[in-house]
Amino acid sequence: MPPDLDLDRDFTADEQRRERAFRSRVRPWGLAGVALGLLVPTVLVLTGATAAVARAAGETWWLGIVAVVVVVQAVTRMATLPGAVAVRRESLRVGLATGGWGRWWRDLAVAWLLGLALTAPAVIGWVLAARLLPGSWWWVVAAAAALLVVLMSFAVPVLVEPLFARFEPMPDGALRERLLALAAEAGVPVRDVLVADASRRTTALNAYVSGLGPTRRIVVHDTLLTRGRDDEAATVVAHELGHVVAHDVRTGTLLGAAGASVGVLVAAALVAWPPLLSASGSTGAADPAVSGLLLALGAWAGFLGSPAASALSRRVERRADGFCLDLARDPAAVASMHRALAVTNLAPLRPVRVLHLWFGTHPTSPERIEAARSWAARHGAPSVPDLRPTA
Repeated sequence: MPPDLDLDRDFTADEQRRERAFRSRVRPWGLAGVALGLLVPTVLVLTGATAAVARAAGETWWLGIVAVVVVVQAVTRMATLPGAVAVRRESLRVGLATGGWGRWWRDLAVAWLLGLALTAPAVIGWVLAARLLPGSWWWVVAAAAALLVVLMSFAVPVLVEPLFARFEPMPDGALRERLLALAAEAGVPVRDVLVADASRRTTALNAYVSGLGPTRRIVVHDTLLTRGRDDEAATVVAHELGHVVAHDVRTGTLLGAAGASVGVLVAAALVAWPPLLSASGSTGAADPAVSGLLLALGAWAGFLGSPAASALSRRVERRADGFCLDLARDPAAVASMHRALAVTNLAPLRPVRVLHLWFGTHPTSPERIEAARSWAARHGAPSVPDLRPTA
């Protein structure tokens, strides 16, 4: 963020100290989690552990792949678990997280099983294609990867989101009508307006537009509704409608599909490199032992691609912020919303620059508040006053 933005205009000294203290306590665990997510699969591959697990299944080659995926994901999860527990404890301490540990462990287990259910069949499909089509398998796998990304865009709102939250139709009333009117004004057809029971897990505020085509719906967290600030809820939804109008979900899906295809082709070239195959204990793309190498390459690809993905995400979010201001035409409410999100969600106000460039998917809250002030000045709207509480 620009260094000259004055945080004192909009955030009290206590709010700034609270955010800095929270970040200083959870940041080391977060960085350790990133490092372990790369090191664990890499070490398991280079020590020959994954190759040994794959070959232990004998002729039932697909079972060996499943075993490798289970081992890599389980060991990675166990290695990162202390950090996850520490972050959870700190989030509970500051009031960001809610609910009991039982639900948290349940969510952790569901996420792990979901990862296993998606990853194991994908790797089995890779090896199966390499066995059946030794001369052209990479094109088949690349096309299948792209198709899977597209299908997941439709399936996630219907099949995955309900695993982690309960959704109820928003009752008829002024806010529901206002949100539907915003969608109509933006030219976005939506199937319904739903309320997610986010308060069972967090106090964080959020709303989003989920799904494509017939699965599209506006989802508002109940934590946002309990504030009783309909203008803030409306501006969050207006921002999310900006993503729909700009076809960000569709574009993101297509970019993800293209990225998956390119990733397969790059991985295909890497698994044909003799030194890498030798180091991993694999003989090639049709060898079940290659599964460990694929998991390690996937982890490194996600890490190394993060700066470009984050930069693109910040650009997309700024565009949606501009749409929100144009649609709501209430820069004071937009600025107030960004302040509320920052304070309640403990968003970083002045993040470490390199970490923000690498992992930051959104502009900082002070930047977004300043954008609202600039919009007001450009459009002759009443200026946005300082937002810091005076009492």
